[in-house]
Amino acid sequence: MKAVVMAGGFGTRIQPLTNSRPKPMLPVMNKPMMEHTMMMLKELGISEFIVLLYFKPEIIKEYFKDGSDFGIKITYVVPDDDYGTAGAVKLAQELIGDENFIIISGDLVTDFDFQKIFDYHKSKNSKLTITLTSVENPLEFGVVIANENGKIEQFLEKPSWGEVFSDTINTGIYVIEPEILDYIPKKENFDFAKDLFPLLMRKGIDLMAGYAEGYWRDVGNPESYRDVHEDILGGKVKLGMPAKKTEFPDGVLYSEENYSFDKSIEIIGTVVLGKNVVIEKGTKLNNAVIGDNVSIGKESKIRNSVI
Repeated sequence: MKAVVMAGGFGTRIQPLTNSRPKPMLPVMNKPMMEHTMMMLKELGISEFIVLLYFKPEIIKEYFKDGSDFGIKITYVVPDDDYGTAGAVKLAQELIGDENFIIISGDLVTDFDFQKIFDYHKSKNSKLTITLTSVENPLEFGVVIANENGKIEQFLEKPSWGEVFSDTINTGIYVIEPEILDYIPKKENFDFAKDLFPLLMRKGIDLMAGYAEGYWRDVGNPESYRDVHEDILGGKVKLGMPAKKTEFPDGVLYSEENYSFDKSIEIIGTVVLGKNVVIEKGTKLNNAVIGDNVSIGKESKIRNSVI
């Protein structure tokens, strides 16, 4: 199986964080969001990734290069226009070949059990499986209804509260058999939810609902970016922390490299440090993520922050 990563969005809702970089490159625990997801898939044996780019593609290419530093192989596709979600994947049809593949967005944080998703797709002999999950507020997402056999019967894109008939939403994670790509027109703006799924249902092709439990968050705005860090620091997400762990009387420090601090420095709750961080005397850090090359002056107090 191959993985197709959607990494071309402009990230307008999360500006100004995306003024200088594409949204999938926003750091979560000091690593790009999309890196966490790609490494989860790598652990399941997926070694070939096709990354669909559009906005500031050079930043993603420069970081991941051909993928060899991460133990994977990456091929990039850069469309010459906006062809929509499905239209962009169509451009990668030759690279996908005759294997089934997973499509995942580069701008989400999740700890789903992807092996269960793959196993469900196979057990249903499905041509296209849409991964669903339950959320408290479904208004921003596409709501989905499926029958007792897992066959999807109804979609509703971004409903109002009066229209909500379920809290089960489309996560944008799809497992697809390669022949489905033949239904997507070439070099036309074509969307999965608005165009492809209704077309397949009209053609009598069953779309299957794969329910996933665990954490899933679309990091779409500054508030959700803060929330996802709070959830990780609070232990709500199974996401890899930096390898080095140091216990303090009132907290724990995770870091990329070894640090020794003046005894006047306090670490409270969970604190994550990147590389080459300088922390001066009297500083108090409480539930914070500090990025690479940051210097924190004397007697600073930083709480619930990402720097």
